[in-house]
Amino acid sequence: MPADPVLSSELTALREELARSRAERDRPAPPLRDTAPNRAPGEPDATSPPPNASAADQHEWARLEAFTNEIAGFFEQAEESVSEHPAESIVATLLLGIVIGCLLGRHQGL
Repeated sequence: MPADPVLSSELTALREELARSRAERDRPAPPLRDTAPNRAPGEPDATSPPPNASAADQHEWARLEAFTNEIAGFFEQAEESVSEHPAESIVATLLLGIVIGCLLGRHQGL
């Protein structure tokens, strides 16, 4: 049968690709990139107030940190909700887009 060598070579190539894929999946994830690559060495992290900050500045830093945590929690909750109910999320997004489009269309006189 002439297709047999071709078929066996394809199967061998697929097995090798599957083995490479499994090896990549089992490999540990690379470390996360620095979120501020332009920061000079020794420059303080932007997630904490400078050491010489006044009490008012430290209070503002605390408020911003709390706000950031609230936003992160909101996005985590939204991600969980979307993963639990994907179809409902798509329909809700579509309806929201239609409503926003209608409102913008009326506002612009279209």
